[in-house]
Amino acid sequence: MERFIPPEFDLNYKGCSSEEAQKRWRDAVGKLVKNRRRRFRYAADLEKRSEAKEQIRRLRENIRVSFVAYTAALRFIEAGQGMKPPSEVDSGSSRSSEQDIELELVNGLQEEARFAGFQIDPDKLATIVSSYDIRTLTKLKGIEGLAERLNVSLEEGVNSEDVPMRKSVFGPNLYTEKPSKGFWMFLWEAFHDVTLVILIVCALVSVGVGLATEGWPKGMYDGLGIILSILLVVMVTAVSDYKQSLQFKELDKEKKKIFIQITRDGSRQKISIYDLVVGDIVHLSIGDQVPADGIFVKGYNLLIDQSSLTGESVPVNIYEKRPFLLAGTKVQDGTAKMLVTTVGMRTEWGKLMETLSEGGDDETPLQVKLNGVATIIGKIGLAFASLTFLVLTARFLVEKWLNHKLSIWGSGDAVILLNYFATAVTIIVVAVPEGLPLAVTLSLAFAMKKLMSESALVRHLAACETMGSATCICTDKTGTLTTNHMVVSKTWICGEIKEVDASSSIGALDSSISGAVVKILLQAIFNNTGSEVVKNKDGKFSILGTPTEAAILELGLHLGGDFDEQRRMCKLLKLEPFNSEKKKMSALVVLPDGKLRAFCKGASEIILKMCDKSINAEGEVVPLGEEQERNMLDVINGFANEALRTLCLAFKDINNGNSIPDHGYTLIAVVGIKDPVRPGVKEAVQTCLEASITVRMVTGDNINTAKAIARECGILKDDDLAVEGPAFRHKTPHEMSLDLPRIKVMARASPTDKHVLVKTCRGVLREVAAVTGDGTNDAPALHEADIGLAMGIAGTEVAKESADVIVLDDNFSTIVTVAKWGRAVYINIQKFVQFQLTVNIVALMINFISACASGSTPLTAVQLLWVNLIMDTLGALALATEPPHEGLMKQPPVGRSEGLITMAMWRNIIGQSIYQLTLLLVLNFAGKQILGLNGPDATVVLNTMIFNVFVFCQVFNEINSRDIEKKNIFRGILGNWIFSGIIVSTVVFQVIIVEFLGTFASTVPLNWQLWLLSAWLGALSMPIAVVLKCIPVKGKHHVARYDGYERLSSGPGLA
Repeated sequence: MERFIPPEFDLNYKGCSSEEAQKRWRDAVGKLVKNRRRRFRYAADLEKRSEAKEQIRRLRENIRVSFVAYTAALRFIEAGQGMKPPSEVDSGSSRSSEQDIELELVNGLQEEARFAGFQIDPDKLATIVSSYDIRTLTKLKGIEGLAERLNVSLEEGVNSEDVPMRKSVFGPNLYTEKPSKGFWMFLWEAFHDVTLVILIVCALVSVGVGLATEGWPKGMYDGLGIILSILLVVMVTAVSDYKQSLQFKELDKEKKKIFIQITRDGSRQKISIYDLVVGDIVHLSIGDQVPADGIFVKGYNLLIDQSSLTGESVPVNIYEKRPFLLAGTKVQDGTAKMLVTTVGMRTEWGKLMETLSEGGDDETPLQVKLNGVATIIGKIGLAFASLTFLVLTARFLVEKWLNHKLSIWGSGDAVILLNYFATAVTIIVVAVPEGLPLAVTLSLAFAMKKLMSESALVRHLAACETMGSATCICTDKTGTLTTNHMVVSKTWICGEIKEVDASSSIGALDSSISGAVVKILLQAIFNNTGSEVVKNKDGKFSILGTPTEAAILELGLHLGGDFDEQRRMCKLLKLEPFNSEKKKMSALVVLPDGKLRAFCKGASEIILKMCDKSINAEGEVVPLGEEQERNMLDVINGFANEALRTLCLAFKDINNGNSIPDHGYTLIAVVGIKDPVRPGVKEAVQTCLEASITVRMVTGDNINTAKAIARECGILKDDDLAVEGPAFRHKTPHEMSLDLPRIKVMARASPTDKHVLVKTCRGVLREVAAVTGDGTNDAPALHEADIGLAMGIAGTEVAKESADVIVLDDNFSTIVTVAKWGRAVYINIQKFVQFQLTVNIVALMINFISACASGSTPLTAVQLLWVNLIMDTLGALALATEPPHEGLMKQPPVGRSEGLITMAMWRNIIGQSIYQLTLLLVLNFAGKQILGLNGPDATVVLNTMIFNVFVFCQVFNEINSRDIEKKNIFRGILGNWIFSGIIVSTVVFQVIIVEFLGTFASTVPLNWQLWLLSAWLGALSMPIAVVLKCIPVKGKHHVARYDGYERLSSGPGLA
């Protein structure tokens, strides 16, 4: 069938965003959609997206114009200051100007705001920042004057007691969101099914004609039965869709959880960006998203990426003379403190977010492909429905002609033709599988909710289904394979290796170190850091910062150092934060005696190359010769072979200048940081290998450390290769393709190396690559990969925004869980497709053949509506929500080009269809003789029996569909309460329809023998399924992805 799907329905993930491609498949669907509102509910609204793009363009243009004007104003002010000294400014004119500004700033300010000490109107304040009004800010006496007007201390931050008042005056940091749909809206949308509307019209006409011919109440039974069936279908559909929307709403809330560090009540703390208020002092670092509009207070090398707002890719340097920060922009480099001035919908980002929420998310490739399948089946169904109606009408007219009644027409004839039409329309209802694309959304929503409880937040629907096809995972080491709970366990200081025990006294560590060395070491630890040691309310110290920094700061505290005292004694002039490209961090400070000293720390080999001296035990600086350098490398490699991360600390005294040098340093110490492997990682890696997923470790650590950890995790085997990033980067594409199959570890890797690795995996080896990332510079690799996985704890906001999945606990085992659920989604959709196609084929053929042969259909409109409910909404709920089982990770992943409907599925569909059709046709044409039915009600009893057998066949075939290949389809059935509940509910409701609702459903009560026979005939499909699964089929097996690589065994359990 997939060969007949038009190419418009073949979209690749990461390429789905092309609006032309999205428009093409919508056009290919054409008019053959029963309910456009429901079918395209989870597809992007291209019209609204187009409007949003235009609005974004206008917003960006306004910001760009403001920025240009601001730059010109800044130059003008600087030029004016250079030409005229402040003393020469007209003081009278200045006072007048200040009074005018004062009146303008407080105009419109609420009385309660004035009483609370605020001296500036929120809208005026928002305008100053959004329009880059440097003149007004200067007249307000800069950041200090603005802080005074906002009644806040730049050192202490906002008082928590003032937060409610600030929210009341300046507004909360929340954005206007599109209101969510209520249940009644879903019910209303379910009624927009064209075929159901036609059936309602037919039912109403039937009621009118029936009442005129047969009277009350008998005349309205047929029409009322159809109406009640439609109401049931609509109600179940609406409930299912509403529950699904609640799941997405819950996931959207999780996606928007972003935390930021602020100073409030005089202490540094972490809060949600939605709890920010005007006046808060925000701490910004690399990878953060600026959470609100604000003014730069102080910082180092702050580089801001404004492309999300302005569309300009060139980052902007922010400092005292260029202090404006806009919400939604991202910190590309440096650190800073910011005073929040504008929040929520008063920011340009707030207006942008409101616009962006209108367009919706992109549809997934599987959704689009199933729309193609639904379109083809719908066309076939429409053809069969039309033929059925034409055959029934032709036979009816021929009979009237043979009986010489062609000119005689009565209301009874109209009812017969109306019933024929209703049956044909109902065939279309059954034949057009509207629920097929929606089953993907249902399955993905279910998987995403379950993954949320497993610490994985799926940001893009398509990632969940793509993860099931992953053939390689390029994972970080720190925090993903390891615990990220770091502690310094060994040090090299003054030529001696020392064990560090945090529980012991400091004397054991520093007994042989002179006071001068300890003094320099503490200066290097406490001044060259982006983290802070803060005292909690209970008096205990805690460290705010990265685990690596925390481990080194803990060493400083263990040596008896005082963070605050060191910061007071030394004035920090310049700080270059750690960068994954440079792999080092540097600081320039003024010592208490007024001298300048630079500190540097980072990757051992890099820092060692920058050093030409070291400190001996007496604290004297001695030259670092070649022999000493070799000894140092042996120490570093010794630490690394024990799976310790190694860092060097160094310093250099500077006579003059304010630039940080890159050579001539004096080595102080080498620290070995222990970061244990996470529990369960080795088993998770083994699971990946059994599932034919290659695991590659990418780390910035020393190659010996990386190899030791990789062996412990089971990633690196005897025949595998470990390489360093720069060496891999400089290979030719041909060399890469030859080496990559054996490369399992990449050490000293930069984000560029990771990007090259992922690009080679996808481009040369045609792998479906998943990659983890946590830093700002990982964004290109996350974009390049088929599935980008950002770390929830260690990851920056830039990395999270670029990712498809956020691993909330930073655990590699969670990534394996995502792969397992990805496979489950794909398999579940295949199960549902197999089940639905079987019902489609049988329902179409039985009615068409019966119409041609006997001039009547055994299944009425009401009965077909019930069958449609079983196979559509209930079938999707039962089969598309099956949890994954361990056997899924014993099989190879699904290839990029592998068809959705496999040969094994066609074998099952055709086999079951032949059995059901044979059974139903035998009952239809010879049922009275076989069952011994006589009397006036024999026909209606037989038709009830056919309907009953047909439903039981679907019930047992639904159970068969739980596994496409394996014979044991009962495994885990009781553990899936949704599936069990739907099967039981279907049987119970079938009994109610047959026994108690016969007046509306055109059925009569059956005796227990016929009930038992119906169930037995339906259950026969189960042994038939076992026989079918014994028939070998030629599937699309995966071929080797490259020469010299042999696919791993897919394991046992494929019986």
